Amino acid sequence: MAKAVKLGRVQLQIMDVLWRTGEATARQITDVLSEQTPIAHSTVQTLLRKMEAKGAVGHVKHDRTFYFKPLVAQTDVAEDAAKDVLSRVFHGSISSLVAHLIGGEQVPADEMKRLRELIDAHVDNRDSDHAEEPS
Repeated sequence: MAKAVKLGRVQLQIMDVLWRTGEATARQITDVLSEQTPIAHSTVQTLLRKMEAKGAVGHVKHDRTFYFKPLVAQTDVAEDAAKDVLSRVFHGSISSLVAHLIGGEQVPADEMKRLRELIDAHVDNRDSDHAEEPS
């Protein structure tokens, strides 16, 4: 996994645009984000500079226009963020995190079924990893 990069809420929204498009100008990013909530173009430009300094994005220049692209994978950022929340908020307790999530939300039946399947598969894999070899 790549080096952990900490990103704020709006920076994650910018990354989401870049992960979906592959590359975009600051103006294109501003336009996409402004469809949900108005954001100043200068704010997007400032955040892109900060994200570039963190190593989250890079840019290429075509004529006089900068095109930004993601340098970190979405899965890596999600994994780092999940580990950070698990550690800081739930003191490493996965059961506390899951209890909080399913206790505070109306979880659809299909998602509960998927959670059970994930847990069962994890337990099955763990059991097979710890099974003793026949002698």
